[in-house]
Amino acid sequence: MAELIWGDAAISDLESIFDYIARDSHHYARHQVERIHLSAERLRLFPESGRHIPEFPHFPHREVLIDNYRLIYRYAAEAERVFIVTVMHGRRLLNEAALL
Repeated sequence: MAELIWGDAAISDLESIFDYIARDSHHYARHQVERIHLSAERLRLFPESGRHIPEFPHFPHREVLIDNYRLIYRYAAEAERVFIVTVMHGRRLLNEAALL
């Protein structure tokens, strides 16, 4: 089982997602963040289940789609670690700087 590590940017992204959705519905905001967390937890058992990022196929990053959001991560097989890099809305453009 892989170790799951949330980066500071990813934690901040989750907080922003929660705050944005909570303006309309605290209940739905909590539900959405829980769905994202559950998807991340599945990566412990299936770290290579996400697809390669279409915008940057030469990068080692992968992504999992959860509703309208993209959970972007790197898997270090030799260390058995999944590093969550960012969580973003699917309509936002992904730039290379967000992956570094």
